Amino acid sequence: MTTTITGNQGETLACEYLRQFGYQIRERNFRIRGGEIDIIAFDKEILVFVEVKTRYSHDYGLPIESITPWKIKFILKSALFYIQKIKWGDKPYRLDAVCIDYAGDITNPQIELIKNITE
Repeated sequence: MTTTITGNQGETLACEYLRQFGYQIRERNFRIRGGEIDIIAFDKEILVFVEVKTRYSHDYGLPIESITPWKIKFILKSALFYIQKIKWGDKPYRLDAVCIDYAGDITNPQIELIKNITE
């Protein structure tokens, strides 16, 4: 399975998962030069930028381990561009992660929502 297919499947599953927690999905795969945001959503009045990591094995570590400070830097760059684009101003926003792990059970992945990954 290609990384694109894996990513798209993971993002679709993440959207379904986030909706269970009341998130309202606004956009998927927002791209600018030098960055991408997998999911943009609202958690009540907070604008949330969500990074999705899907893994089928732990050969390269756990899903959360692939969200490096370097990756967060590029997500923040894209997020700040988006905030300016929609004229969000000084209202609250945060970066969350959804980690989808198929390594233990290919038919029933473990899904974890980690709020505010910059702290």
